[in-house]
Amino acid sequence: MDLTEEILRLKKERNAVILAHSYQRPEIQDIADFVGDSLALARKAQEATCDVIVFCGVHFMAETACILNPGRTVLLPDLNAACSLEQSCPADELESFLKAHADQNYYVVAYVNCSIGVKALADVIVTSGNAQRIIETAPADRPILFVPDRNLGAWTSLKTGRAMTMWNGACHVHERFSRDKVLEMKAQYPDAEVVCHPECQEPIRLLADHICSTEKMIPYCRESKAARFIIVTETGILHRLRKLVPGKEFIGAGIEQCSCNECEYMKLNTLQKLRDCLQNMAPEVRIEEELRRRAAKPLERMLELSL
Repeated sequence: MDLTEEILRLKKERNAVILAHSYQRPEIQDIADFVGDSLALARKAQEATCDVIVFCGVHFMAETACILNPGRTVLLPDLNAACSLEQSCPADELESFLKAHADQNYYVVAYVNCSIGVKALADVIVTSGNAQRIIETAPADRPILFVPDRNLGAWTSLKTGRAMTMWNGACHVHERFSRDKVLEMKAQYPDAEVVCHPECQEPIRLLADHICSTEKMIPYCRESKAARFIIVTETGILHRLRKLVPGKEFIGAGIEQCSCNECEYMKLNTLQKLRDCLQNMAPEVRIEEELRRRAAKPLERMLELSL
């Protein structure tokens, strides 16, 4: 029996659902029940009727599944699948900042790429796909603190016209893209549209024909009249784009050192580890109940505002 057959057998035995982020390896995306970005998978986790959720992504995503699914078992194939953006905003540092600036009465908007501790300190959670819409509903009489991604925060501030204080965090994958490399690729493929993620730095965003979340890249590329696209985000999305938008060409923007840009944390998950975690029911992600309840409030507020 090959790995795929074993995974499918174990999934049935465990009454499990497999969720995979769009940055996962192609073979994991292909075996998953649902593939998407953080918001789409957060909703699938909330809707799950299974006993076990296997989250093929990074640690904060599995935590999110725990928050929305108390009582269910949540597995992460590799516990070392972390997130540089999450690590750029430790919960204790954010708590200290808020105490030191208590007179500001900040309305804390936390990008979903953060720890459960940071979520518990937030007023509302956002994703790259819904940040603009949710910030437009933020109280006008409170200053906004956007954590942890300064690039997504700056882009959203521009789109909404809301001034915000930015936490100095960023995704190491999107930080590695360079303006010169994108210009080089635009010269190489002059007919291609540049589609980039808002986690990219401003010089990259200024070169883009369209800026959106990974999930929104799919309908945009499908509906665009262009036949070729330079995609400026983690390379895992290329697999989904090629599957869901056949007949068009998708090129990874690359970085100075190589032709692609991968998140080494996302790629820690493998079919072997997926099989092993279903077989052993480990590693399991667990969170303390009181912390879960505090983190659930801003996350549920996001889901309500995203309907």
